[in-house]
Amino acid sequence: MTAHGRPRPGGVLGAIAASVETTLARRRDAVPVGVLRRASEAAQPRGTWFRESVGRPDRVNIIAECKRRSPARGVLAPDYDPSAIARAYETGGAAAISVITEPTFFDGELAHLEEVRRVTTLPVLRKDFILDEYQLLEARAAGADAVLLIVALLGPGALARLARRAADLGLAALVEVHSRQELAIASDAGASIIGVNSRDLRTLEVDSGVCEALIGAAPAGAVMVAESGLRSGDDIGRMRVCGYHAFLVGERLMRGADPRRALEMLTGARSSGASGAVAT
Repeated sequence: MTAHGRPRPGGVLGAIAASVETTLARRRDAVPVGVLRRASEAAQPRGTWFRESVGRPDRVNIIAECKRRSPARGVLAPDYDPSAIARAYETGGAAAISVITEPTFFDGELAHLEEVRRVTTLPVLRKDFILDEYQLLEARAAGADAVLLIVALLGPGALARLARRAADLGLAALVEVHSRQELAIASDAGASIIGVNSRDLRTLEVDSGVCEALIGAAPAGAVMVAESGLRSGDDIGRMRVCGYHAFLVGERLMRGADPRRALEMLTGARSSGASGAVAT
């Protein structure tokens, strides 16, 4: 456990957590929390709208992701333009947009989220490795409507505390789990949007059975999001039948020459049975 009572994850997730702590300390020095809090108060997050948008039962709800690089696959988009990608996602039928803002492992920046917020009317998720309330204030000030909270990174106490604070700030929380134990922790914390990640963030390995194994333990009323391990439109259709409401898709959309067309193939998967390759 860390000094703040959080678990000390191993593997890749542990390395990312250590890096986040270092970069967070520098950002605190550059922008004092009081200044950041005043900036965040001027923003108008739409957390309720995020939940409604990704939970609609009448459509294939894709949370389309903007990311330049991943630890598993390296650089995905050498000519990375978050604004152009976000516009393509909106016209392609995304339910929401996820923007990775972690700089060391994903080449992300808060400025990328700000760019996306300026050009889209869709709800926007800040996808990062959030450890502290300061990052929630950053997210709100940059224009996010929702934030990612990872159970493996936070543990029960920090998760509950940050989820409450996110709600106070008007931000929705997508709470990410990878095991039945983590799902129970998310449920105990009152999570209303839960993402099941088939990728183990410690090893970066994908187990395509994780989503199917955990959906039966989902708390009543929660919006369930399938993450990673999706290879085709048929996979998305199967996850919808299992009970998932939304799907976070990144790598396949970022690698394609035409993100709009790639997204349209997924959002039409229910009616057309499209089976183009998808990797999240």
